[in-house]
Amino acid sequence: MNKPVPADLRAAVHDRRSLLEALSLDLHGTPETRFEEHYAVEQLVGRLAAAGFEVNKGVAGLPTAFTATHQGPIDGPTVAVLLEYDALPGIGHACGHNLIAAGGLTAAVAAAAVRPGHPGRLMVIGTPGEEGGGGKILMLDRGVFEEVDAAVMFHPGDRSLRARHALAACHLRLTFHGVAAHAAKMPWDGRSAAAGAQLFLTAVDSLRQFMPPTARVHGIIAHGGTAPNVVPDRTEVDLFVREVTSAALDALVPRVLAAADGAALATGTTVETVETAPRYAERNDNMVMSERIAAYTADLGLELEPPSPVNPAGSSDVGNVSMKLPTIHPYVQICPRDTPSHSVRMREAARSPRAHEAATTMATAMAALVLDLLGDPEFLTATRAQFHASALCSTAGQESS
Repeated sequence: MNKPVPADLRAAVHDRRSLLEALSLDLHGTPETRFEEHYAVEQLVGRLAAAGFEVNKGVAGLPTAFTATHQGPIDGPTVAVLLEYDALPGIGHACGHNLIAAGGLTAAVAAAAVRPGHPGRLMVIGTPGEEGGGGKILMLDRGVFEEVDAAVMFHPGDRSLRARHALAACHLRLTFHGVAAHAAKMPWDGRSAAAGAQLFLTAVDSLRQFMPPTARVHGIIAHGGTAPNVVPDRTEVDLFVREVTSAALDALVPRVLAAADGAALATGTTVETVETAPRYAERNDNMVMSERIAAYTADLGLELEPPSPVNPAGSSDVGNVSMKLPTIHPYVQICPRDTPSHSVRMREAARSPRAHEAATTMATAMAALVLDLLGDPEFLTATRAQFHASALCSTAGQESS
């Protein structure tokens, strides 16, 4: 069912379309990896300050995190638009965070310009390090979301969806320590850290048969040694362990770590394991907000598909936010269906005219949703009620599992 977007809001976003595209292309052409997004932050906060938002940089002890607040003249709720702007190592903006940043900023600036007398606070929260750094989780734990009543963002992809489940994830670095030796002259004096890593990865493959079909375990050898004629005394494996819920993840991770201990024991090495980021939770999309934004995009000519359990899922630190307060994370199509994420094809799609048209549509719908959350108490009450109901269902499901 369509819901008309106010004409003045449509016009406000349309008038900023060229600015959205210019910002998106600028960020796309200047990719910065997690927690190194200094250029992106300067571009974003400069535009927000010029639009009348009060900017606070370096929040939560993170140099590339920020908040920007537009305070209404009367009391009301606090609604946050979340921006992501980090890129992937080696491949750049192959996840389209340039679009998330440019589209989210445009939505917030247009909403504030059209309704400067809105109740409450319209916040923009700049969240660094989504790609493996858990920036939102750190900000959540350090109180940045303490007074936020609802959070909204969108993500580009190969299809347009109202919501999509995400997997809980654990980021591991396993360092195997051995003893260096000449690999030809006296290999028996050495203990190969590479052999420990190799056996561990083989053990993980053997474990797959006995994992639930929802599980994902995948990784790389980040460091294998220094020279082929030296028995490696250090090898590093970067690994992701994912499951459909946090409870299932908590059950799987110890099995993976036991495989590492066994590989070390068998090869005469030792293994040191650290979690390189906070654990990502599954996503609890707020369906009241999801249905409302779908009604707005339909009015703009974009149909968002309902969520489906068969759609492949990744992981995001926005899941942790969604467990604490009403949150949405819809997807908008920017490329042909089944284009792989984190690929060169997705990176090139993220700078295309199609992508900027999609981001403009989502920015318009998101601006309308934000104003509804700020100005319609009944809608916000329904949003909160659905969040609390879904949280109770999640708790009951974990207790029965």
